[in-house]
Amino acid sequence: MTETSEPPQEPRRVRSAQASLGQVVLGFELIVVGLAALTIFGLGALPAWLALGGGAALCALMVFTIALMMKYRWAFILGWAVQAILVLSGFAVTMLFLIGAVFAGIWAFAMTAGAKLDSQKKEK
Repeated sequence: MTETSEPPQEPRRVRSAQASLGQVVLGFELIVVGLAALTIFGLGALPAWLALGGGAALCALMVFTIALMMKYRWAFILGWAVQAILVLSGFAVTMLFLIGAVFAGIWAFAMTAGAKLDSQKKEK
């Protein structure tokens, strides 16, 4: 008889609810930022290189933040910075003040609700 040995299983990585919710919010926000950059470009509110380049840079920052949220706590601070940049983009197109404020509110809710869920999970 031969026994097959199974490779040792790695311990399951505990997924943070706060990080998961933050990633979802930033994922949806990626779509909005891409469309906002096109809107700013189309309205001529900023030069084309700034509207499209700035939108692309913010999207890249968001993807970078999404990738780091499961590993590093400082990525949450980067997420808050993304929210501030989006609100400040309202200086280019006024409606973005509202859109930025809505997403900042969703981000704040995700961060507080996620932290609460994580603390409840630790108590069990």
